[in-house]
Amino acid sequence: MDHDVPRSIPLRIVATGEYIPSRRIASTTFDQHWGKPDGWTRRHAGIDYRHFAGPDEPASMMAAQAAEDALQRAGLRADQVDVVISVGGVMEQAIPCTAALVHQRLGLAGTGIPAFDINATCLGFLVALDLVAAALATHRYRRALVVAGEVASAGLNWDDTDTAALFGDGGAAVIVEAAGEDSGSCLLASHMETFSEGTGFCQVRAGGTRVRLADGAEAFAAASQFEMSGRATYRLAAQKLPGFMQTLLQRAGVTVDQVPLLVPHQASAKALDHLQRALRLPPGSLVRILQTHGNQMAASIPLALHHAIQAGDLRRGQLFAMVGSGAGLSFAGAVLRY
Repeated sequence: MDHDVPRSIPLRIVATGEYIPSRRIASTTFDQHWGKPDGWTRRHAGIDYRHFAGPDEPASMMAAQAAEDALQRAGLRADQVDVVISVGGVMEQAIPCTAALVHQRLGLAGTGIPAFDINATCLGFLVALDLVAAALATHRYRRALVVAGEVASAGLNWDDTDTAALFGDGGAAVIVEAAGEDSGSCLLASHMETFSEGTGFCQVRAGGTRVRLADGAEAFAAASQFEMSGRATYRLAAQKLPGFMQTLLQRAGVTVDQVPLLVPHQASAKALDHLQRALRLPPGSLVRILQTHGNQMAASIPLALHHAIQAGDLRRGQLFAMVGSGAGLSFAGAVLRY
Protein backbone atom coordinates (compact mmCIF):
# COMPACT_ATOMS: atom_id res chain seq x y z
CA MET A 1 0.00 0.00 0.00
CA ASP A 2 1.31 3.44 -0.95
CA HIS A 3 0.81 5.48 2.21
CA ASP A 4 1.93 8.68 0.41
CA VAL A 5 -1.34 8.86 -1.53
CA PRO A 6 -4.24 10.24 0.59
CA ARG A 7 -7.28 7.97 0.72
CA SER A 8 -9.85 9.91 2.71
CA ILE A 9 -12.89 8.22 4.26
CA PRO A 10 -16.19 10.17 4.36
CA LEU A 11 -16.81 10.48 8.09
CA ARG A 12 -18.66 13.06 10.16
CA ILE A 13 -18.33 13.90 13.84
CA VAL A 14 -22.01 14.42 14.68
CA ALA A 15 -21.74 15.60 18.28
CA THR A 16 -19.59 15.48 21.38
CA GLY A 17 -20.38 15.46 25.09
CA GLU A 18 -18.71 15.64 28.49
CA TYR A 19 -19.22 14.85 32.15
CA ILE A 20 -17.47 16.80 34.90
CA PRO A 21 -17.09 14.96 38.24
CA SER A 22 -18.44 16.51 41.42
CA ARG A 23 -15.24 17.26 43.34
CA ARG A 24 -13.09 20.17 42.19
CA ILE A 25 -9.55 19.83 43.53
CA ALA A 26 -7.34 22.92 43.44
CA SER A 27 -3.58 22.58 43.14
CA THR A 28 -3.26 24.35 46.49
CA THR A 29 -4.67 21.14 48.04
CA PHE A 30 -1.49 19.35 46.97
CA ASP A 31 0.65 22.24 48.26
CA GLN A 32 -0.87 21.70 51.69
CA HIS A 33 -0.54 17.90 51.53
CA TRP A 34 3.15 18.08 50.63
CA GLY A 35 4.01 21.02 52.84
CA LYS A 36 4.92 23.17 49.85
CA PRO A 37 4.43 26.94 49.53
CA ASP A 38 1.22 28.07 47.85
CA GLY A 39 1.57 27.95 44.07
CA TRP A 40 4.32 25.30 44.00
CA THR A 41 2.09 22.58 42.50
CA ARG A 42 0.58 25.02 40.00
CA ARG A 43 4.05 25.92 38.73
CA HIS A 44 5.21 22.30 38.82
CA ALA A 45 2.23 20.75 36.98
CA GLY A 46 0.78 23.69 35.05
CA ILE A 47 -2.69 22.95 36.43
CA ASP A 48 -4.97 25.25 38.42
CA TYR A 49 -7.53 22.57 39.29
CA ARG A 50 -8.96 19.24 38.18
CA HIS A 51 -12.01 17.18 39.14
CA PHE A 52 -12.06 13.86 40.96
CA ALA A 53 -14.93 11.39 40.88
CA GLY A 54 -16.79 10.56 44.08
CA PRO A 55 -17.87 7.06 45.22
CA ASP A 56 -21.13 7.37 43.28
CA GLU A 57 -19.39 8.36 40.02
CA PRO A 58 -17.89 5.19 38.52
CA ALA A 59 -16.34 5.29 35.06
CA SER A 60 -19.40 3.81 33.33
CA MET A 61 -21.68 6.41 34.91
CA MET A 62 -19.49 9.30 33.76
CA ALA A 63 -19.18 7.82 30.26
CA ALA A 64 -22.95 7.29 30.05
CA GLN A 65 -23.65 10.85 31.19
CA ALA A 66 -21.25 12.21 28.57
CA ALA A 67 -22.99 10.00 25.99
CA GLU A 68 -26.39 11.40 26.98
CA ASP A 69 -24.95 14.90 26.54
CA ALA A 70 -23.70 14.06 23.04
CA LEU A 71 -26.95 12.33 22.07
CA GLN A 72 -28.99 15.34 23.19
CA ARG A 73 -26.79 17.69 21.15
CA ALA A 74 -27.21 15.40 18.13
CA GLY A 75 -30.97 15.01 18.57
CA LEU A 76 -30.59 11.24 18.70
CA ARG A 77 -31.74 8.38 20.94
CA ALA A 78 -29.25 5.86 22.25
CA ASP A 79 -30.83 3.08 20.19
CA GLN A 80 -30.04 5.02 17.01
CA VAL A 81 -26.35 4.12 17.20
CA ASP A 82 -25.03 0.85 15.77
CA VAL A 83 -22.23 0.21 18.25
CA VAL A 84 -21.01 1.44 21.65
CA ILE A 85 -17.23 1.53 22.09
CA SER A 86 -15.61 2.39 25.41
CA VAL A 87 -12.00 3.55 25.58
CA GLY A 88 -10.09 3.83 28.82
CA GLY A 89 -6.72 3.57 30.44
CA VAL A 90 -8.16 1.31 33.13
CA MET A 91 -11.46 -0.57 32.96
CA GLU A 92 -14.08 -0.10 35.65
CA GLN A 93 -13.82 -3.81 36.46
CA ALA A 94 -12.08 -6.81 34.92
CA ILE A 95 -15.27 -8.42 33.57
CA PRO A 96 -17.53 -7.42 31.85
CA CYS A 97 -16.14 -4.69 29.64
CA THR A 98 -16.94 -1.09 30.55
CA ALA A 99 -18.85 -0.64 27.28
CA ALA A 100 -21.40 -3.22 28.43
CA LEU A 101 -21.92 -1.29 31.67
CA VAL A 102 -22.40 1.95 29.70
CA HIS A 103 -24.75 0.10 27.32
CA GLN A 104 -26.95 -0.86 30.27
CA ARG A 105 -26.91 2.65 31.75
CA LEU A 106 -28.06 4.03 28.38
CA GLY A 107 -31.12 1.79 28.47
CA LEU A 108 -29.89 -0.42 25.64
CA ALA A 109 -30.43 -3.75 27.42
CA GLY A 110 -32.41 -6.01 25.13
CA THR A 111 -31.45 -4.16 21.93
CA GLY A 112 -28.56 -6.41 20.92
CA ILE A 113 -26.52 -3.37 19.88
CA PRO A 114 -22.87 -4.47 20.19
CA ALA A 115 -20.62 -2.96 22.86
CA PHE A 116 -16.92 -3.51 23.42
CA ASP A 117 -13.81 -1.89 24.87
CA ILE A 118 -10.59 -0.75 23.22
CA ASN A 119 -7.57 -0.82 25.50
CA ALA A 120 -4.98 1.59 24.11
CA THR A 121 -4.46 3.73 27.23
CA CYS A 122 -4.48 7.48 26.49
CA LEU A 123 -4.76 6.82 22.74
CA GLY A 124 -7.99 4.83 22.96
CA PHE A 125 -10.14 7.42 21.18
CA LEU A 126 -7.78 7.70 18.21
CA VAL A 127 -7.55 3.92 17.86
CA ALA A 128 -11.34 3.66 18.09
CA LEU A 129 -11.74 6.37 15.45
CA ASP A 130 -9.43 4.50 13.08
CA LEU A 131 -11.37 1.23 13.50
CA VAL A 132 -14.74 2.97 13.27
CA ALA A 133 -13.70 4.71 10.05
CA ALA A 134 -12.90 1.36 8.46
CA ALA A 135 -16.21 -0.11 9.66
CA LEU A 136 -18.14 2.87 8.28
CA ALA A 137 -16.32 2.65 4.96
CA THR A 138 -17.28 -1.02 4.58
CA HIS A 139 -20.87 -0.32 5.70
CA ARG A 140 -20.46 -2.49 8.78
CA TYR A 141 -21.84 0.37 10.87
CA ARG A 142 -23.63 3.59 9.99
CA ARG A 143 -23.20 5.42 13.29
CA ALA A 144 -20.93 4.77 16.30
CA LEU A 145 -20.86 6.06 19.87
CA VAL A 146 -17.38 6.26 21.39
CA VAL A 147 -17.23 6.95 25.13
CA ALA A 148 -14.54 7.41 27.75
CA GLY A 149 -14.90 7.40 31.52
CA GLU A 150 -11.67 7.76 33.46
CA VAL A 151 -11.05 7.60 37.21
CA ALA A 152 -7.32 8.26 37.22
CA SER A 153 -7.49 9.29 40.87
CA ALA A 154 -8.14 5.67 41.87
CA GLY A 155 -4.55 4.65 41.17
CA LEU A 156 -2.48 7.67 42.19
CA ASN A 157 0.32 7.60 44.72
CA TRP A 158 -0.39 10.74 46.73
CA ASP A 159 3.25 11.00 47.84
CA ASP A 160 4.57 11.13 44.26
CA THR A 161 4.94 14.83 43.43
CA ASP A 162 5.60 14.04 39.75
CA THR A 163 2.28 12.30 39.07
CA ALA A 164 -0.30 12.82 41.83
CA ALA A 165 -1.22 16.37 40.83
CA LEU A 166 -1.09 15.73 37.08
CA PHE A 167 -4.23 13.67 36.56
CA GLY A 168 -7.95 14.35 36.59
CA ASP A 169 -11.15 12.32 36.20
CA GLY A 170 -13.96 12.81 33.73
CA GLY A 171 -16.17 11.50 30.96
CA ALA A 172 -16.32 12.21 27.24
CA ALA A 173 -18.35 10.98 24.28
CA VAL A 174 -18.22 11.39 20.51
CA ILE A 175 -20.81 10.29 17.95
CA VAL A 176 -19.39 9.50 14.51
CA GLU A 177 -21.32 8.53 11.39
CA ALA A 178 -20.75 7.79 7.71
CA ALA A 179 -20.84 10.98 5.65
CA GLY A 180 -21.98 11.60 2.12
CA GLU A 181 -19.33 12.16 -0.52
CA ASP A 182 -20.56 15.73 -0.94
CA SER A 183 -20.52 16.64 2.77
CA GLY A 184 -16.83 17.45 2.90
CA SER A 185 -16.41 15.86 6.33
CA CYS A 186 -13.81 13.10 6.20
CA LEU A 187 -10.87 11.34 7.78
CA LEU A 188 -7.86 12.14 5.62
CA ALA A 189 -5.45 9.85 7.45
CA SER A 190 -4.68 8.09 10.69
CA HIS A 191 -1.43 6.64 11.91
CA MET A 192 -0.04 4.79 14.94
CA GLU A 193 3.43 3.71 16.02
CA THR A 194 4.54 1.72 19.09
CA PHE A 195 8.03 1.68 20.60
CA SER A 196 7.91 -1.15 23.13
CA GLU A 197 11.26 -0.23 24.63
CA GLY A 198 9.10 2.12 26.67
CA THR A 199 6.76 -0.50 28.17
CA GLY A 200 8.14 0.03 31.66
CA PHE A 201 7.99 3.83 31.59
CA CYS A 202 4.25 4.14 32.38
CA GLN A 203 2.49 1.24 34.02
CA VAL A 204 0.01 -0.16 36.54
CA ARG A 205 1.19 -3.70 37.19
CA ALA A 206 -1.89 -4.97 39.03
CA GLY A 207 -5.43 -5.27 37.71
CA GLY A 208 -4.69 -8.12 35.36
CA THR A 209 -3.00 -11.48 35.87
CA ARG A 210 0.58 -10.26 36.39
CA VAL A 211 0.33 -9.26 40.07
CA ARG A 212 -2.37 -11.14 41.95
CA LEU A 213 -3.98 -10.89 45.38
CA ALA A 214 -2.34 -14.24 46.15
CA ASP A 215 1.01 -12.44 45.99
CA GLY A 216 0.04 -10.62 49.18
CA ALA A 217 -2.15 -7.64 49.97
CA GLU A 218 0.78 -5.23 50.32
CA ALA A 219 2.35 -6.26 47.02
CA PHE A 220 -1.02 -6.08 45.29
CA ALA A 221 -1.76 -2.62 46.72
CA ALA A 222 1.65 -1.29 45.67
CA ALA A 223 1.25 -2.68 42.15
CA SER A 224 -2.18 -1.07 41.86
CA GLN A 225 -0.65 2.42 41.87
CA PHE A 226 0.37 4.27 38.73
CA GLU A 227 4.12 4.27 38.11
CA MET A 228 5.81 6.62 35.64
CA SER A 229 9.36 7.44 34.71
CA GLY A 230 8.68 10.95 33.47
CA ARG A 231 12.16 11.76 32.18
CA ALA A 232 12.54 8.51 30.24
CA THR A 233 9.06 8.95 28.74
CA TYR A 234 9.79 12.52 27.70
CA ARG A 235 13.15 11.61 26.12
CA LEU A 236 11.72 8.78 24.04
CA ALA A 237 8.68 10.82 23.04
CA ALA A 238 10.81 13.81 22.01
CA GLN A 239 13.04 11.53 19.95
CA LYS A 240 10.21 9.82 18.06
CA LEU A 241 7.66 12.65 17.69
CA PRO A 242 9.14 14.45 14.64
CA GLY A 243 9.26 11.31 12.49
CA PHE A 244 5.80 10.26 13.59
CA MET A 245 4.26 13.62 12.73
CA GLN A 246 6.00 13.66 9.36
CA THR A 247 4.48 10.28 8.48
CA LEU A 248 0.99 11.28 9.68
CA LEU A 249 0.95 14.51 7.68
CA GLN A 250 2.43 12.78 4.63
CA ARG A 251 -0.34 10.20 4.71
CA ALA A 252 -2.91 12.98 4.89
CA GLY A 253 -1.29 14.83 2.01
CA VAL A 254 -0.99 18.08 3.98
CA THR A 255 1.66 20.18 5.67
CA VAL A 256 1.48 21.36 9.25
CA ASP A 257 0.86 24.91 7.96
CA GLN A 258 -2.38 23.68 6.33
CA VAL A 259 -3.76 22.37 9.63
CA PRO A 260 -4.92 25.41 11.63
CA LEU A 261 -5.92 23.48 14.77
CA LEU A 262 -4.22 20.65 16.65
CA VAL A 263 -6.11 18.76 19.38
CA PRO A 264 -3.50 16.94 21.49
CA HIS A 265 -3.59 14.56 24.40
CA GLN A 266 -3.20 16.71 27.50
CA ALA A 267 -0.23 14.69 28.75
CA SER A 268 1.53 17.44 30.69
CA ALA A 269 2.42 21.11 30.37
CA LYS A 270 5.96 20.15 29.39
CA ALA A 271 4.71 17.80 26.66
CA LEU A 272 2.33 20.42 25.26
CA ASP A 273 5.06 23.06 25.22
CA HIS A 274 7.41 20.66 23.43
CA LEU A 275 4.76 19.85 20.82
CA GLN A 276 4.18 23.54 20.16
CA ARG A 277 7.92 24.19 19.74
CA ALA A 278 8.68 21.06 17.70
CA LEU A 279 5.95 21.81 15.15
CA ARG A 280 6.48 25.59 15.28
CA LEU A 281 2.77 26.09 15.90
CA PRO A 282 1.43 29.65 16.10
CA PRO A 283 -0.25 30.80 19.33
CA GLY A 284 -3.83 29.60 19.69
CA SER A 285 -3.49 26.66 17.29
CA LEU A 286 -2.93 24.09 20.06
CA VAL A 287 -6.00 23.20 22.14
CA ARG A 288 -5.14 23.26 25.85
CA ILE A 289 -7.50 22.22 28.64
CA LEU A 290 -4.84 20.79 30.97
CA GLN A 291 -4.97 23.83 33.26
CA THR A 292 -8.57 23.10 34.31
CA HIS A 293 -8.83 19.34 33.71
CA GLY A 294 -5.47 17.70 34.21
CA ASN A 295 -4.44 14.62 32.25
CA GLN A 296 -7.66 12.60 31.88
CA MET A 297 -6.03 9.67 30.08
CA ALA A 298 -8.30 8.30 27.32
CA ALA A 299 -10.92 11.00 27.96
CA SER A 300 -8.33 13.70 27.35
CA ILE A 301 -8.40 13.92 23.52
CA PRO A 302 -12.20 13.66 23.06
CA LEU A 303 -12.70 16.23 25.85
CA ALA A 304 -10.23 18.62 24.23
CA LEU A 305 -12.11 18.07 20.95
CA HIS A 306 -15.42 18.81 22.69
CA HIS A 307 -14.08 22.06 24.14
CA ALA A 308 -12.66 23.16 20.77
CA ILE A 309 -16.06 22.64 19.14
CA GLN A 310 -18.00 24.34 21.92
CA ALA A 311 -15.62 27.32 21.95
CA GLY A 312 -16.06 27.78 18.21
CA ASP A 313 -12.37 27.13 17.55
CA LEU A 314 -13.29 24.22 15.26
CA ARG A 315 -15.84 24.89 12.54
CA ARG A 316 -17.40 22.79 9.79
CA GLY A 317 -15.18 22.39 6.77
CA GLN A 318 -12.01 23.13 8.74
CA LEU A 319 -8.98 20.84 8.73
CA PHE A 320 -7.71 19.72 12.13
CA ALA A 321 -5.51 17.05 13.63
CA MET A 322 -5.56 15.02 16.82
CA VAL A 323 -2.38 13.53 18.20
CA GLY A 324 -1.12 11.97 21.39
CA SER A 325 1.18 9.54 23.14
CA GLY A 326 0.31 6.76 25.53
CA ALA A 327 1.84 3.98 27.59
CA GLY A 328 3.60 1.43 25.46
CA LEU A 329 5.18 3.83 24.40
CA SER A 330 2.79 4.56 21.52
CA PHE A 331 1.88 7.50 19.32
CA ALA A 332 -1.36 7.93 17.40
CA GLY A 333 -2.79 10.70 15.30
CA ALA A 334 -5.51 11.56 12.82
CA VAL A 335 -6.12 14.36 10.33
CA LEU A 336 -9.75 15.19 9.57
CA ARG A 337 -11.92 17.73 7.88
CA TYR A 338 -14.64 18.64 10.39
